[in-house]
Amino acid sequence: MRDPAGVSAAVESAGSVWIAGHVNPDGDAIGSALAMRLILETMGKRTTVFFQDKVPDDLAFLPGASEIRPPSEAGDSADLFLAVDTSSRDRLGSCEALMARCSRTAQIDHHGTNPAYAQVNSVDGSAAATGVLILEQMKALKVALTADVALCLYAAISTDTGNFSFDCTNGEVFRAMSELMEAGLPLAELNMRLFREKSRPQLKLLGRAIEHLFFAGAGRIAVMTLSRRDFEDCGALAEHADTIVNYGLETLGTWMALLARENGDGTVKFSLRARAPLTVDDVAESLGGGGHPRAAGISIPGILEETTRRVVEAMEARLERETDLEEER
Repeated sequence: MRDPAGVSAAVESAGSVWIAGHVNPDGDAIGSALAMRLILETMGKRTTVFFQDKVPDDLAFLPGASEIRPPSEAGDSADLFLAVDTSSRDRLGSCEALMARCSRTAQIDHHGTNPAYAQVNSVDGSAAATGVLILEQMKALKVALTADVALCLYAAISTDTGNFSFDCTNGEVFRAMSELMEAGLPLAELNMRLFREKSRPQLKLLGRAIEHLFFAGAGRIAVMTLSRRDFEDCGALAEHADTIVNYGLETLGTWMALLARENGDGTVKFSLRARAPLTVDDVAESLGGGGHPRAAGISIPGILEETTRRVVEAMEARLERETDLEEER
């Protein structure tokens, strides 16, 4: 349940706060963390943001992004550890170790699978993005909305709603956007920067993924794969693959989509997507992952082809349980 009052009490009693988010951070994690940092610094708190993995290049322009630190650079302790947009402790990666070095722990998150792992938990799976909950938290702390905070929250909310196109987008999202616009948000410029501009490695990697595209589940599941060789040939980074899975879901006749990509550590990362009424969070959970009903993820040790076969079979089984799908879209 949402508990902005509980988080406020934890924040107000803390002099120093460590903020952290999940591995392979996305716009919601980074935007929420940086917005919260600005809010707490306005209150006079000593605040540091930590992430295990680097900030994606397309988010490096956000205020404070250059000051994000790896957990290895943390001091001895802090009064409060605040996790944002992180569905479980293990998703913090190496930042999880920082929790034990803080006097108190809290979290703000919007994943329905969250087990309430902190001492204070403000969690709502019905919220479209953690950025929406950060805006609510800001009001609970009686801090005024600034242009920089609005910029960070736009990055958080817009990326997790697919630029306001996913079915999680609701009235609360647009009420929040109205407030951000009133704070002077340069919407057209940010929309271009976050959703339209693509680097050459990104475009080359997209081409490779489409080249590897095949269909399963009687043509209703779009599957794309990317090997380490694909990344190397394209000069691409892991972050350049983040939105490729959506192209599969946009293919006529598909109800589910999957992108499998080799990591450099012997695991394969899977991004899963689905159209309503189908879900993929249950598929992900059955294989050790998690996420949202229509967007979930898993990391599985093994070889690309074998692990992809396992995940596709699980998605096919989920597809077969749905009996009211239209034959064609």
